[in-house]
Amino acid sequence: MKKNQPKIIKQINPKFEINIKNVFIFLFILFFLFSIFQGFSNYETSLSVNELPINELVDNIKEGKVDSVKVERNRVIAVNKDKTETITYKEEGQSFTELLKDYGVDPTTVKVEVKDTVTEEGIWVLISNLIPTLLIIGFFIFLFRQARGAQDSIFSFGQSRAKRFSKDMPKTTFKDVAGVDEAKQELEEVVDFLKNPEKYKKLGARTPKGIILIGPPGCGKTLLARAIAGEANVPFFSIAGSEFMEMLVGVGAARVRDLFATAKKNAPAIIFIDEIDAIGRARSFGPMPAHDEREQTLNQILVEMDGFAPYEQIIVIAATNRGDLLDPALLRPGRFDRRITLDYPDYEGRKAILQIHSQGKPFDDSVNWEKVARRTIGFSGADLENMLNEAAIKAARDNRDKITADDIEEAAMKVKLGPEKKRLQSEYDKKLTAYHESGHAIAAHFLPNTDPVHRISIVSRGMALGYTLLPPSKDKVHETKSSLLERIIVTLGGRAAEEIVFGEVTTGAANDFDQATKIARMMVTEYGMSKLGPINYGSSIDIALGGYTQNEFISQATLSDIDKEVAAIINNCYKKAKKIITEHRDALDKVSTALLKNESLDEEEFEKLVGKKVQKKDE
Repeated sequence: MKKNQPKIIKQINPKFEINIKNVFIFLFILFFLFSIFQGFSNYETSLSVNELPINELVDNIKEGKVDSVKVERNRVIAVNKDKTETITYKEEGQSFTELLKDYGVDPTTVKVEVKDTVTEEGIWVLISNLIPTLLIIGFFIFLFRQARGAQDSIFSFGQSRAKRFSKDMPKTTFKDVAGVDEAKQELEEVVDFLKNPEKYKKLGARTPKGIILIGPPGCGKTLLARAIAGEANVPFFSIAGSEFMEMLVGVGAARVRDLFATAKKNAPAIIFIDEIDAIGRARSFGPMPAHDEREQTLNQILVEMDGFAPYEQIIVIAATNRGDLLDPALLRPGRFDRRITLDYPDYEGRKAILQIHSQGKPFDDSVNWEKVARRTIGFSGADLENMLNEAAIKAARDNRDKITADDIEEAAMKVKLGPEKKRLQSEYDKKLTAYHESGHAIAAHFLPNTDPVHRISIVSRGMALGYTLLPPSKDKVHETKSSLLERIIVTLGGRAAEEIVFGEVTTGAANDFDQATKIARMMVTEYGMSKLGPINYGSSIDIALGGYTQNEFISQATLSDIDKEVAAIINNCYKKAKKIITEHRDALDKVSTALLKNESLDEEEFEKLVGKKVQKKDE
């Protein structure tokens, strides 16, 4: 700051708000304390002064022992020559000088002071009568206000709870969104509709009434809606589907009407309904509806969306993770004209997302963003943002100025598997875990259609005592039968290694069996990859029932054949896993020994022990 530059002092203007409840409490406490003070002062006076009968006081005056007398109503306080005080009482309204004359005492022999207590008594009487009256009035006002507030809250149930985002709030634009280029293009057209409506009206085009975003969690549905709000520069109303529901019947429909009425007054406008599946699920049929209040709310949304004028410039954007459960009437053109499906970002999308979230963070030169993008196949945008944040936290915890590649690798495993746990294990348990994870890695390395081993560790994470990472080397659209069978073989490689090395099996392969069985059952019942032929024997989805239903046209004999086929696939894969482990027992021992020594092995360290990965058939 410059020397001659005046300092700017910000004035603070306190705001005082009167609360009838606080005023009521304050008056009550004031009255209570005043009463206690009066009683205590009278009691203290009575304790500090000796009380005498009136005749003894007169005798003391005759004898000249009294210096002065102070009269307060019926109380007489005498100050003696020795500076002590005595108190006595006379009749109410009787004059003290007349009393002395009646006893034959000259009133001039003693100094008499008569204190006027009329004003003080009047004030006390006024306060003692006014404060209880004010307390009673304040109490009834408080009751009336409470009753009125309760009445207002009842009638406000039908008001929309949507949050309106103003132009002054921090904006999110399409530059902050990556990995969903097709969805961005669709939504950019919507923004252009709102900014330049005349361009489309010339060609007879109407504004899309609704856009629904469907995709797994973390893929950017809500972020896209916020970007539209920032780009369109029009009133934006945001509400969650669950906020329509209330304990009173009909409240959800009333809130829908209020929301759309408010949006029409502020047109052009955007309405964003997040998690619309809370109220938009398929309506039930039959005499017993599943949730009558939810269906009334859904019916009102259907009416409001279908009742728009052709050029009313109100767009409804909805987001959900379960588009398969929505009512068909909600999804038809005229309500939601566009259905935009979002998925996990591909390689280029992950690179763009990493570039956005890496801004403002210092990274070491060792970070290879292409390698990170390939390493994070299956990560959503939210996973990638969380991964970089965890990497920054780790670097700060280690008191470093830059984020390294090791920080990102550790953060990626933490996001997917959880943090490391230093569990106390015996040497035998560590050896079991090392051979189990080595079995997975050896089976994957010597099969032609599996992905390379990225990392092996016997450090516990989450519920697992160890892990073997096999991230896909590229984005896949289809899975072949050979690749699925080899995934089962790799999954069973841990149990095969346990049985071959120790001649014993453990409970550590329970999760492996679960994964292998799911893959095998899907191959038989959904993918048609068995002797039963290309027939779907799995569960099907019924929109009318709002969920999955079991196929009722499968006989018991067919169910038995399905079980036999699943068992045959699992058993054959287990035999192949044992064969691979037996043929490469030396490599298994090397990897296990290295794991017991170092606890973790990366791809380069693993290939130094067992050689390069055999090439895939499609490469």
